[in-house]
Amino acid sequence: MNHDRSRELYDRALSVLAGGVNSSVRATRPYPFFVERGDGAHVVDADGNRYVDYAMGYGPLLYGHDPPESVQSAVQRYASQGPMYGAPTEVEVEHAEFVARHVPSVEMLRFVNSGTEATVSAVRLARGYTGRDKVVVMRGGYHGAQESTLVEARGDSTDTHPSSPGIPESFADHTIAVPFNDAEAVTEVFAEHGDDIAAVLTEPILGNTAIVRPVDGFHETLRDLCDEYGSLLVFDEVITGFRVGGLQCAQGKFGVTPDLTTFGKIIGGGFPVGAVGGRAEIVEQFTPSGDVFQSGTFSGHPVTMAAGHEYLTYAAENDVYDHVNRLGEKLRSGITDIVEEQAPEYTVVGTDSMFKTVFTREAPETFEDHCEAGCEQRESCPRYDHCPKTGADVGAADTERWERVFWQEMKERGVFLTANQFEAQFVSYAHTDEDVEKTLEAYKETL
Repeated sequence: MNHDRSRELYDRALSVLAGGVNSSVRATRPYPFFVERGDGAHVVDADGNRYVDYAMGYGPLLYGHDPPESVQSAVQRYASQGPMYGAPTEVEVEHAEFVARHVPSVEMLRFVNSGTEATVSAVRLARGYTGRDKVVVMRGGYHGAQESTLVEARGDSTDTHPSSPGIPESFADHTIAVPFNDAEAVTEVFAEHGDDIAAVLTEPILGNTAIVRPVDGFHETLRDLCDEYGSLLVFDEVITGFRVGGLQCAQGKFGVTPDLTTFGKIIGGGFPVGAVGGRAEIVEQFTPSGDVFQSGTFSGHPVTMAAGHEYLTYAAENDVYDHVNRLGEKLRSGITDIVEEQAPEYTVVGTDSMFKTVFTREAPETFEDHCEAGCEQRESCPRYDHCPKTGADVGAADTERWERVFWQEMKERGVFLTANQFEAQFVSYAHTDEDVEKTLEAYKETL
């Protein structure tokens, strides 16, 4: 493939954009390809190269790059009527009603402008509602670029420190990081700090550290501890919302109902969005009905609300989840077969329309009775002791090989994957069986 035009654009970008990009994950080596346009399940770059796209905007594009006609019509209609008003519109009420009708935890919402803004607001709300300061998060979890959760623990300790320059140590003093899937560790934390913990904030599935599913009983333990100590359980469903578990989201799939849920990505139909939803008595603590300040110029933007509402309405009335989940399973099953033959130490992960291959370093002695379409954290599986259960497990994989070799080779074969070992990948309604077969052939050649 020729990438001359992308190289030229990146050279220009380095002069005017920090690192040449506007989001750090886009800075692929040696330079990113620049997208000119999307086409269904594909993107075409500035040099005319065409790729099967599994980044899907890092999750928002449930329908790929050609959303249903009803979505496009709604976007055009609302954009033509005026960009925004600084006043409420009917469509934001309709969108909130739809979400509250389908998601188990949601009685009331506040729309914001990004997943980061949603988690920032949820943490502030939890602290304001409980009158407590401490927040428990999962190591390897990601909740956006906010000071309260950009923390890291040293060794096995819960002693947390900022994970980025520019964050005062005092922010990390109120955040406790525990390993995902470690019920014993989080129980010990509550035994020591329970009366000071405002909330546990977790992704139902670690989605920015490959795709790590919960072991049986882990989320139930979090729910029980929060109930016992009067803390709030907050699910960050920015990635999993309306992708895992269909319209009920991951909380419906796992059967655990949080007190608050944060949303982003799909809920905005491909436009910038975030939301905080949950029990009415909690969400009503936001101003103006309560005292916890939250506000935003672009919150509930009519074009975003229209796109998001039509996105979800179309999914409710058509076979969207049947299609994407079937293709997701086909991809994971096919990659599992390839891995078993060519790289048995690797682990295929994912669920519904999400998938990833983690370059783990150890394999079991047998593959008999293994999970056939992505790790399910099933104790009877011979891979159970080898598959990733925490963010650290994913970090210990051969992450450099993914970024420096595998991603590059897949790109040259016309398959656009997320750029590192950690970010999840997605199937869209626009993908076809032919796309999956092409992708599996590329995996076979590359691995």
